[in-house]
Amino acid sequence: MKAPESTLDKGITIGSVLVCSIFIVATLISADMVKEVFDKIFKFFINNFGWSYLLLVAGFVLFCFIVAMSKFGNIRLGKDDEQPEFSLMAWFAMLFAAGMGIGLVFWGVAEPMFHYATPPHTDPRTPEAAADAMRIAFFHWGLHPWSCYAVVALVLGYFQFRKGAPGLFSWTVAPLVGEKHVRGGLGKSIDALAIVVTLFGVANSLGMGAMQVSTGLNKLYSIPNNNTIAIIIIVVVTVLYIFSAVTGVDKGIKILSTTNMFMAFGLMALILICGPTIYILESLIESLGDYFQNIIKFSFFMDTAKITENRVGYDWMGSWTVFYWAWWLVWAPFVGAFIARISRGRTIREFVLGALMAPTLLCAIWFSILGGTALNLELTMPESPGIAEAALADPTAAVFQLYDFLPLSAILSLVTMVIICIFFITSADSATYIIGVMSSNGNINPSNRAKVGWGVLCSTIAAMLLLTGGLKAVQTVSFIFSFPFMILMVFMMVSFTRCIVAEFKQ
Repeated sequence: MKAPESTLDKGITIGSVLVCSIFIVATLISADMVKEVFDKIFKFFINNFGWSYLLLVAGFVLFCFIVAMSKFGNIRLGKDDEQPEFSLMAWFAMLFAAGMGIGLVFWGVAEPMFHYATPPHTDPRTPEAAADAMRIAFFHWGLHPWSCYAVVALVLGYFQFRKGAPGLFSWTVAPLVGEKHVRGGLGKSIDALAIVVTLFGVANSLGMGAMQVSTGLNKLYSIPNNNTIAIIIIVVVTVLYIFSAVTGVDKGIKILSTTNMFMAFGLMALILICGPTIYILESLIESLGDYFQNIIKFSFFMDTAKITENRVGYDWMGSWTVFYWAWWLVWAPFVGAFIARISRGRTIREFVLGALMAPTLLCAIWFSILGGTALNLELTMPESPGIAEAALADPTAAVFQLYDFLPLSAILSLVTMVIICIFFITSADSATYIIGVMSSNGNINPSNRAKVGWGVLCSTIAAMLLLTGGLKAVQTVSFIFSFPFMILMVFMMVSFTRCIVAEFKQ
């Protein structure tokens, strides 16, 4: 495969910017209209193709483990004599920080509280509901989302570092469609799709992180909790993550990710010590067992008879599991591409086991400590501490409501906001770098001008959506884009399998 020149691709760049601009202008004109239209489109996908999300994402998990455990597991994502560029600790830190940072802080308390207050399979606010809540949270943040990232990273890393192809999604299907189509309209459409999905996905997460920091500032320092403050937060963090992006992966992202990993571990250790330690440890072990025992059932549960929907009063599967699978797929382009970039030199077996098992366990520990502490308070206090009510009213406030019942509440809240900001920076930093690569013909060292430009655009989308109240609408757009990207991932797996089998036969 002969790579194209490593300059900015004007066709892909202009096309991607144009799509984003059309959406921003339409949202500014009438956010409610845009939201209504895209909500209808999203419901169409959920009602008619929700089954495909469950089937294919379960297939991604199976594919990863089959490849890792097969004879292909010893093949390196690079040349045969290459060694990993980053240490195991730095690799894990960047995996975790780029993959789920803001989301974990946002949902670490809120999601278990949702399932505790409105459980899909049992009576609300009971010990059974608490156990159900942890089991579901583990499932939503476990092997399935990380397999979405791993499939993308595995295929991109193999073609880029072993076969010498550019780091572009279009080149992963070159064995199926031919180089002529990859260099033509089909290839540019695939790469533009990946960029647009990344921009919208990250913009939504930036808005989500800004809202949570704004909530924390309001609770700690009585600073008004409104869009103006959230936008100021976005501006400040934008400056920081652009500075980090221009310093390069081996400096900015690596240092921030490692720092944040230690801070996150410190926060978890503090809550573990200050909270119900025995309950947390027992909940972790029990919930892990429940998770692995029920993973096949949950992977294919569609609520066909509408039993769960009738119990909770809304489409639980569409609002939670299918919602999450679509959301992870939206993040898969940039997180997968970033993981591929930092995984060069690792064997396929080492990569799959590290990228799936370690983050899954870490997410389980996170939910056991934060969510488990909140559940214990709800179950044991004579009067409800109000954490579940706070989660239902405003998910951003749930974690701060929990801290009110722990020692060192102010310190915990401050550390949490710092962690959110650094996760904010590392996620946006990773996305900015990857979009720079995708818009520069796969050049793994895109220009600083490209990274700065994409960073500003991404933050602008987030800020404008906060102003217009269109954050929900951009989620819907992201879900719509997730469907074609999921289909692309299937072709990527077929292309990868064909190449790796052919290589092994040589």
